[in-house]
Amino acid sequence: MGEVLDRGGEDPRAKRQHALTKRTQALTVEVPMSEPAPEFDSAPSPGNQAPEPIGEPSPADPIAARSIRSWLILVGVASAGLAADLVTKYWSFRTIAGKPVELRYEEVAGNPAYRLPWHDGVQALPFDLLDFRLVLNHGAVFGVGQNRQRLFVVFTVIAATVALLFFARWTRRSAWAAHVAIGMILAGGFGNLYDRVVYGAVRDFLHMLPRWNLPFGMRWPNNPTGEVFPWIFNIADVLLLTGMAIFMIYAYRKDLHAEREARRLSATATPNP
Repeated sequence: MGEVLDRGGEDPRAKRQHALTKRTQALTVEVPMSEPAPEFDSAPSPGNQAPEPIGEPSPADPIAARSIRSWLILVGVASAGLAADLVTKYWSFRTIAGKPVELRYEEVAGNPAYRLPWHDGVQALPFDLLDFRLVLNHGAVFGVGQNRQRLFVVFTVIAATVALLFFARWTRRSAWAAHVAIGMILAGGFGNLYDRVVYGAVRDFLHMLPRWNLPFGMRWPNNPTGEVFPWIFNIADVLLLTGMAIFMIYAYRKDLHAEREARRLSATATPNP
């Protein structure tokens, strides 16, 4: 019987065991052991977001040339400053001397001997803080570089071009302080440039701290009065110096921030031992 079962038939118990094994295999679901696919976040969290390179623009903070707000700040400050300078110069030369002072380019340009009508001036602030007095300046701020009008005209044009390029290419939308500073510098430069081109000299009328003298008989070089502040200036000069001061502060703070950011990135990139 055993031989007949081995060759011609199957043991019923073995048959049942074989059927059960096939049924178990059919119901079994294979689970692949591969690694899960990495997940991508549409908005990385601050902890795992790679910082942007210092100084490079981003969509949220583009360069100033592509920002309407930056242009509005620059043009607005420059226009307001230029208007304030030209209006105050016009008013001062119409009223301070007691009668309007008319200037002609052919009489003023290149002629340091030209003299304005004599006048007492006007006390603008008490305690001798500020007087109004008319003066023609054939040089630059503080009277530097007398009788070099063509040089100053060329220098002003070049400086204005560089300032505009710096604004458009090397500042961002968020650098509003730099845009205000550049606007003030442009207003001051164009205000005095207008005077040099139209009248041949710069119109000044602000005399700060008149009749305040230096102690011990001291005097500034090339000035016989001995006053604390002997120079007479205008609104354009104020805009130029104030704009330069604001820009220097902005540049210093930007460099300081860049150094701190570089140190932070260096510390983050250094692996812990």
